[in-house]
Amino acid sequence: KSFLNHTANLSCYFPNSQKNDIKDLRIFWQKGTVEVVHEVYYGQEKRDNLSPKYVNRTKMDMDKWTLQLLNAAIVDEGQYTCIIQHRDKGSPKVIHTSECLLHIIANYSQPEIAQLHTGQLKPKEYLNLSCSSSGGYPEPKQMTWLISHENKTHPGHMDVSQDAVTKLYNVTSKLSIPVPTNIPINISCFLHLGEQLGSLVSVPLSI
Repeated sequence: KSFLNHTANLSCYFPNSQKNDIKDLRIFWQKGTVEVVHEVYYGQEKRDNLSPKYVNRTKMDMDKWTLQLLNAAIVDEGQYTCIIQHRDKGSPKVIHTSECLLHIIANYSQPEIAQLHTGQLKPKEYLNLSCSSSGGYPEPKQMTWLISHENKTHPGHMDVSQDAVTKLYNVTSKLSIPVPTNIPINISCFLHLGEQLGSLVSVPLSI
């Protein structure tokens, strides 16, 4: 995993138990089956075969056998393969391959609750609220609402849109509940991003 616009570290997981000299190895990274991301040709970085979008964006840490991908973007998500060949009696022979999957993360803004009406609320009317969060990646799982005195969550209707250029997501959920009478309540909104990324919560709205 890498944050958007940060450096992603892709490991070859190569033990080099034979203590091979870098000058006897050809190391190349590719994305999918056609795009060459980085190539080290018998000790020298070689740029002839690189896919244009990776030129000047990669660095190989030879001590850790790790490729650094600079300014990781959402289009960089996907499967990468590290292939290492050893020069043996003149002809190269593959001695190691490994794969890793890159996921990009962009932080969503803190969810924010807005009231969708003006003026004084009256009993027996409905309270209409929206909750919004923007600029995140990947797509969120769901948005839920919590009303303080009920101890249960409301799913609400979630609208998700994706920016055509940045590929970042904006999300909005709406909730309609009867106007509370007699007691003050707090309403919170949660954006659920999946098991590993957790949830974001709004500042509670007091009614």
